[in-house]
Amino acid sequence: MSSEAIQSALAQMNSLASQAAGNTVKGSQVNMAVGGGSFGEALYGAARRINELSDNATRKAEAFQRGEPGIELHDVMMDGQKASIAFELGVQVRNRLVSAYKDVMNMQV
Repeated sequence: MSSEAIQSALAQMNSLASQAAGNTVKGSQVNMAVGGGSFGEALYGAARRINELSDNATRKAEAFQRGEPGIELHDVMMDGQKASIAFELGVQVRNRLVSAYKDVMNMQV
């Protein structure tokens, strides 16, 4: 659930997207604009939201451990579960994107 893992997943997705678009420059981002924003921006926003949920859950757990008033155990547990579910969703989306990319790359032209 660390931000390093999320950044690594985003870097991997950007690399795969660059290869799919035919870009050979490593680290370049592909702009796949659909509607108002790009696909990369949507992924980055989702990863950022997952990281925010994780950070919030960590802060709340630490505040509960310090015994700060107004922090209830059920709130800590719910925030932890929200962060966990969001992270698992992010992993599943990444896995589906990688699988779809591999399927497209294995298609005969």
